[in-house]
This record gives sequence, structure tokens and C-alpha cells, in this order.
Amino acid sequence: MTQTDCNTAPETMGDLQMLLRDEFGRQGIESTPLPAYLTSSLNPAMRLRDYQAECFRYFITYWEKLTFGKEAQPHLLFHMATGSGKTLIMAGLMLYLYEKGYRNFLFFVSSTNIIDKTRDNLTNPVSPKYLFAHSIDIDQRKVVVRPVDDFGDSRDDCINLCLTTTQGLHSALNSPCEGGLTYDDFASASVVMISDEAHHVNVATKRGGKGSGGTSPGSVAEPVDWESTVMRIFHTPHESPLPNVLLDFTATEDLTNPLIAAKYRNKVIFDYSLKRFRKDRYSKEIEVVQSDLPPIERALQAVVLSQYKRKLFASIGQEIKPVMLLKSKRIADNKVHYEQFVNAVSHMTADDLSTMRGRATGDLAEAFAYFEEKGITADNLLLELREDFKADNLLVVDGGGKSQSAGGTIPRDKQLTLNTLESPDNMTRVVFAVDMLNEGWDVLNLFDIVRLYDTRDSKDGRPGKTTMTEAQLIGRGARYMPFKVPGSTVPADKRKFDEDITNRLRVLEKLHYHSSHNPRYIQELHTALVTTGIIPESTVELNLTLKEDFKKSRLYREGYVLANKCLTSEAGKEATSLGDSILSRCYKVVLDSGTMQSESLIDAEANYDTGELSVLSVRMIGLGCHVVRAAVNRFECYHYDNLSHLFPRLRSIDEFITSASYLAGIYIMVYGGGTDAAGLTQRQKLSVAIGVLSQIKPLLPRVGISLKGSEEFVAHDIRSVFKDHVIRVSIDSGSGDGEYGRSMNDSLNPQFRSDLGKCIWHAYNDCYGTSEEKHLVKYFESIYPRLREKYEEVYLLRNEHDLKLWDFDTGAAFEPDYVLLMRRRGSDGAYDNIQIFIEPKGRHLRDKDAWKQRFLMSVRDRSVIHFSTHSGGYEVWGMPFFSSDERAGFDVSICRVLNS
Repeated sequence: MTQTDCNTAPETMGDLQMLLRDEFGRQGIESTPLPAYLTSSLNPAMRLRDYQAECFRYFITYWEKLTFGKEAQPHLLFHMATGSGKTLIMAGLMLYLYEKGYRNFLFFVSSTNIIDKTRDNLTNPVSPKYLFAHSIDIDQRKVVVRPVDDFGDSRDDCINLCLTTTQGLHSALNSPCEGGLTYDDFASASVVMISDEAHHVNVATKRGGKGSGGTSPGSVAEPVDWESTVMRIFHTPHESPLPNVLLDFTATEDLTNPLIAAKYRNKVIFDYSLKRFRKDRYSKEIEVVQSDLPPIERALQAVVLSQYKRKLFASIGQEIKPVMLLKSKRIADNKVHYEQFVNAVSHMTADDLSTMRGRATGDLAEAFAYFEEKGITADNLLLELREDFKADNLLVVDGGGKSQSAGGTIPRDKQLTLNTLESPDNMTRVVFAVDMLNEGWDVLNLFDIVRLYDTRDSKDGRPGKTTMTEAQLIGRGARYMPFKVPGSTVPADKRKFDEDITNRLRVLEKLHYHSSHNPRYIQELHTALVTTGIIPESTVELNLTLKEDFKKSRLYREGYVLANKCLTSEAGKEATSLGDSILSRCYKVVLDSGTMQSESLIDAEANYDTGELSVLSVRMIGLGCHVVRAAVNRFECYHYDNLSHLFPRLRSIDEFITSASYLAGIYIMVYGGGTDAAGLTQRQKLSVAIGVLSQIKPLLPRVGISLKGSEEFVAHDIRSVFKDHVIRVSIDSGSGDGEYGRSMNDSLNPQFRSDLGKCIWHAYNDCYGTSEEKHLVKYFESIYPRLREKYEEVYLLRNEHDLKLWDFDTGAAFEPDYVLLMRRRGSDGAYDNIQIFIEPKGRHLRDKDAWKQRFLMSVRDRSVIHFSTHSGGYEVWGMPFFSSDERAGFDVSICRVLNS
């Protein structure tokens, strides 16, 4: 059962966001075109999610259409959940505002660690989380993101980006020193100010001081705090006709505080809550594992669970390494726990595993069952654990003896490790920390957090500061690790098993939080997690089962359901190389003091500024097979299971690396790297290889095979396709579709109420779907007598990821929500079997899913069925979308069924 609603509920919208919706209408905003560079010049691996595209559309609508309520100097708040991709939004807005004439961009945040991470993400092309494409093109102009210390030598062909901490910005401006930023830097040209974790800036506002707005236009009051400094910059008069822009980003602004609310009145342009983030399925589910065990023994349980997850990922062809976080209360405890953990793993025995298995429950018990099923002995498991969790694969983060709140910083090398935990060549399995990773840590493959202490700080029954901080850390770890499941139509970055909770792979969508058995603390933590929105107020498990009467029917026992297949085009089967369009190009890489910029020599007329750099010509294979393999491992698109779809004749990754038909034939020009290949360090060679692969990546879809859906429909036994399901439904008060998860016996709307257990035509015991689905069920209840006059058997089946179709032209996968199966005896005594695909669809999703309706409407004419039995033949139809508020087209199609 899917619940898809791209509508933003009014109660979750910002005030400016609501103003824009009221003025221009939802459809008016949704139809706002996005500039092409938001796709072409952002990292193509980071596909824009629906809500991110929605965010850009609100900003563009504000910028280009709003004439009232718009400040002369735009100051906006993006109130977006942790993990929702705020930095990608920042990168896109930088491109948009560059097009509008802005050249100077000032990024500031409270933490040095976040500055280091953001600098990599915005300016380092070899970073695995680099946010831009290898070539940024705006209005047929190549643009470079250029790090600067000040704006004294800003270049018009660049996004001049100054990154600093808020504290550093305040100190530099109010205690000027040579070579640093000064207020004069902001007097000559306009600036776009980007404030990350902006809730830290509002110190004066929270105190209720007059500095809440900092300095007003024209004021020259001396700044006394961070906020006043920021607002003085914002209001500094300058020569440019463009106004300064201030963009605030945070996930945790306290808009319930009347002083904060007043500051941001009519400024919240996009509000995307953690609750909506979770309901849209972009987060892991949270599960608490309690045990009466010493801290390190709890950690060992997590180790076994983590290894189980790694093996499950490998079983579906995903090279994903789960990471654990071991959290200590005090910095002094962190090193002690590290030493205890190293000792415990190295001395773990088969008897220890046997004891652990004896007390295991839930997912840990499933892990041991899996090991036994796969023939993994205790001794072999111990060898794996000692290797994977050895000291070399552990990382201690202590902030130089200070917590994050006390100004502790993470060394650059450790920050790089933390920022690349998802990379295949990053071997880290465990991070030991205290209070250094509560903000700015972008990690997707964190699957287990172990709380190594047992204290509470609640007051008057409310969660205390520590518990809220832990809840925020859990929210950070709950970011979903994208992965593909063979045969699944669900996008890689969304949860796939909400409607199939008995599926073993569901454990890969969970963040386990391991703590001591402390019911009062767990209740407080639950309250904190509900408050932040990362877990629902409650959940309910529902049984969606096929009725016994249906299972006894001839249709179920002997009948068939038909579906098409996903095919590859003939042209793709002939692909035996990367193709001339890729192999004939020369790729350029510029090395400079350990950093790299890369650009493909596509346009012979392009103007490349290489200065007096030395030039080295080298083939990709000349960098070394081991180097190229390490670079290939950084990109999922170059994993063999993906390449084999593009190039069916490719036999191995070794062939892809060493054959002149593939990577070995790539020609590279390296600038600044020395006079021969031997002069390049291993790190530089890796950077070169990564830079070239990043340039080839967007070209790959142009070669290899293309997909399409077969026109032939193949028969499958009904009893092998449709099955019973256990569904877990999240319940939040005051939001979403109130019908979702409710039985039709207990519907909020009297017109939906029906005992489906007594309705012979409904194959399942109940309907727990949305209002639109319940409208469809009631519609069939009303027309069933007419259908029954013509057909001997009529059954409506909910398709709960049981049956999949493929679009004839694009190969896009599609799971229609309902299948109507009907049988009637023909004039020759044989049975005619008619199968109809039906999709209920709300108004707000019709345009987005229009391709599905086009496909459904073509099924009857384009389907080819060679299958028949001695007792009957088969045909398949598709229906236009069913919509309760616009049903004319559907009614016409149903009449055709009745008159056929």
C-alpha cells in the first residue's frame, strides 16, 4: 500500500510559502519551469527529489513573480529537515543567483568542522560528495566556483565563494587584520549571504535585545554580537543595483518562540519538516534495542547485527558497508571505551557468540538464523569480525579534548574520513564520539548507534537537553542509505518495505539504537523523537489477507494473471565498447596544490586558462590498474552489475579497466602534474582517474542498451503472484490523509463504511487505503451487480507490489494499484478472461504521473497475448485514472467493458 502525497499540508507550510501558494496557486507554482542548469550543472548523481524541485519552484516564484510582500532586500528562511539536502539547495540557488547577476557569495556557519565539509562539497571536484557537475554552464558560459578569502579580486566569470565561521566573520570584521574581510568588502558590490545552521546566529533575538534585527538600513551601530554583525553586512549600502540577499538554512529553528517568530514573519519560504521527510520515505525507521548488559557487550551485539546487514547488502549486489557509532558521555570515557572495544573484539570466542545467540531476539535472532542458513560457522564469523572491526577500521573523534559546544574541532584528516564513510575505499566500521557529530555530519550508512552510558536528565516528565541532543543525533543517523533491490520499482533513495515488514531486507532500512534497559529513559527518548518528527506518534500493524472464499475459487486455483516484461533494445546488444563519442575525446585534469579541477575537452573553441603549467599526456591505463580500480569503486555506475546492463558483452571489471575498447583507451592531458607519469603521486593519480570518470559518467546513458516494455503479456499463476501482507502504518495526528491505515469498517467518513469481509467481489479482507482508494472500492460496490450480470466471476485485487508492468516505450516500471479479474463463458463454451489494470489518482498527482495513464490507455491495443488454455482465452485492458472528483473518462471506459 503506497501513500504518495506531494502536496504540502498547510499546517506544515511556512508563512511566505503559504502567501505564495495563495497568490499563485499550487498548480501555478508546480508548473514553474526549472532552469536547465539545475539539472545539467548540479552533480548528475544527485537527482533532484520532488520536494527539492518544489523548493526551487517556490524560490523562483518569489523572485520572479511576487510584487507585494517582497522586501527590497530579500531575507528568507529555508526551514528544512536534517538530511533533506540543504547544501544541494544552496548550490542550486548559487547557480540561479549567478544567472541573475550575483558574483559574491558568503557562506558562514558556527562550526569549523562544517566549514571544512562544505568547502569540499562545493569546491573540490574529487570529493565523493561534490555537488556540482564537472562542467558548470549557465547561459552558454562556463562558470567556476572559486574559493576566496575576501571579495577584493572577485572575477565576473566565477562564483566567488568565501567560507568562514560566524565567529571568525564577527572577529575579522570588528577586529580587522591585513588580508582579511572588512566591511569595505561589502560596500562595492552586492553579496549573497548563506547562513547555515542559522538558529545559532539569533543570539540577540532570543535575548529580546534590540539587536534582533542587527542594524537597520542606514544604521551604523557598532555590532556587539554575531547577529548584529550579520545584519550590518546585510544592510551595508553598496554601488551595485542588486540588493544584498540573506538566505538562512536550518532544521531546528524555534519558531514557537514569539521573538524568533517575529523575526521570520513572512520570511519562511519553504518548510519541509522531519515528519514530512519521514512520511515521504526518505529516512530509515528507528528501532530501539534494550538489554541488561555492560556497555561493551551491547556494542558486540551491534557488531554482529552490523555484519548481518553487510551480508544482506552483498546478497543483493550492493557494495555497502554499515557503520556504527559508539557514543560516550564524557571525553575521558571515549578512549577507555575504544580500548575496551578493541580488546573485546580480538578476544571474542565461539562460546561468546553462542551465549549471544541464546539471548537474541528480533533482528539479532534473524542474523544468527541467516548465518546458519548460509553455512557461516562461528569460527568463520569470528575471523570476519576481527578483520572488519580491527583497530585500523576504528575512528576516535574527541574534538581535541573539547566538545562541539565548547569549540572542539575535528582534525582535517578525520573530517575527511567522516565525510567519505560511504566510499568503498573508506574501511571505517566504527566511530567513537561524545558530542562532536550533532550538526553538520552527512552520513548515510550509519545503521547502529550504541549508547555507552545510562543517565537521564528529564525534568517534570519532559525530555532534558541531553535526550533531545540524542534524538537529534538519531535523526541525523536516520538518513536513508540508497540501495537498489532487484525487481523493485521503488526509487533507490526511498524505503521499500513499509508494506512488506516480514521481508528480511527490511532490516537494511532501520537504524538500531542500542541502550540499556531503562523504560523511563526510553519513554523520554520516544517523546523526544516524536517531537522532532523522526518517528510517528504511533504505528499499527495491519493484516491484508486474501479471503478464504477467494482462495477456494476456480479463478484463484486455476487462473492466471498476465504481465509484460522489461526488454533491452537490439542496438544495445551490439555495444562492445564505450563508443567513439567517449573514446575519441581528450580529457583534461588540472592539479594544483593537492586540489583538482577537471574539464572535458569537448569544445575545441573553449578557452582554457592553464597558465604556465607543465603538461603530461597519459593514457588511463598508464595511471596503474590498481589506481583505476580504486577510482572505479567510487562510482556505483561503474560497478559490474550496472555496466553489464550497458554492455552485455563485457566479461569483467578487469576487461573494463584494461581493454582499449573501454577505459584503457582513454587519453588524458594532466596539467601541473610533472613531466612524466612517474612524477605523479598515488594520490594525484587517483585524483586524475576520478576526475576523468566523473566526466565520462554523464555520457554513459548515451551508449549501451535502452529499455522498453514488451508488448507480449505472459501468464503467471494467480496464486503465485498475489499473497497475504502485513502492513505497518504510521499514525500522526492532524496531518495526512486520515483514511490511510483505517479499515473501511471504521472509516471516518460514513460514505466509505463497508464490511468488505462479506463482499464476495473483494478478494482481500479489507481496504486500508487512502480516501481515493476507498472511493474506488465503493464505486465497484455500486456497479458490481451490473458486472455480475455479464460475468460469472468478478474480483477486485489490491496490488501490493505483487504485479509489475513496464512502459512500452521507456521501460519505466509501474505497479498499478488494482487489478480487476473477470470470467465469463463464451458462446463456444470456453471462458473469456478479462484482466483490467486500474490506478486511483488524486488531482495533485495526475500531471506528474500522466505517462502511467498513457501507458494504461494503450494496453488493450498494443498488448499481444499468445497464451490460452483448453478452456479459455485472455485479454488485458487498462483504464484511465480513477479520480473521485473527475470520473467521466473512467465511467465511459467501464461502459465499454459492460458493452463488450
